[in-house]
Amino acid sequence: MAYKAPAGKGYADVAAHFRTLIQNGELAPGDSLPSVAEIREQFGVAAKTVSRALAVLKSEGLVASRGAQGTVVEKSPMVITGADRLTRMEQNGKRYAPGETSSGHRVMRRSVYDPEICTALDLEPGDEAVIRIRVFRQDDKPTTVGISVYPPHTTSVVPELSDDVRMVKQFGELYTERTGREVVTGQRTGYARQASQDELDALEVDAPPHAAVPVIVTTVTFHDEDRPLGYWEDVYAPGTRVPMGK
Repeated sequence: MAYKAPAGKGYADVAAHFRTLIQNGELAPGDSLPSVAEIREQFGVAAKTVSRALAVLKSEGLVASRGAQGTVVEKSPMVITGADRLTRMEQNGKRYAPGETSSGHRVMRRSVYDPEICTALDLEPGDEAVIRIRVFRQDDKPTTVGISVYPPHTTSVVPELSDDVRMVKQFGELYTERTGREVVTGQRTGYARQASQDELDALEVDAPPHAAVPVIVTTVTFHDEDRPLGYWEDVYAPGTRVPMGK
């Protein structure tokens, strides 16, 4: 049963449990949460603790009260992509959240000159890498442009990365199967910058020419014990809410 969790927790733990189920897609928009009595029994907490937990989830826009339906899951205002997607797939095997799709898949081999990517992947400016691009959508509205970059030593082990098809497994899983080396996810970082015109086009943002449109960007680099293996960048549409790790 999806609602099982350790008993004897506080309101923050109760909220975190249901937040995770919602973010992982195990509770979809319109689904009802258990009743207050059921949550009390499940966690071994008082009614006040349950009320506080539900209030937290409501303040985050994740749930709402719907009269006889009780507390139901709202369409999430938060977007889960990038490294968080890997966590979700490990937990429940789901690539997409309810209502989420992707489009605009492209795969190309290009010389890399971006200093941040070159530093992250130990590349010299002008070295070639495989670049994969896709646009994530929620209810058919673009939310994120996802870009992943892989150096030659990664694509030699996982040649599927060079194919212009959707991967059936994550690259890290394939890399570990074939080398026996663990793939470690580095620290995710986030910052704001001006969106490029290509990014605005992909996110379907209609802005005047040369307008400065700020976007949030998150990046993460993957490594094995010896060297970097991949660099992921997610560019979020203006107004998108992004859950940040602890």
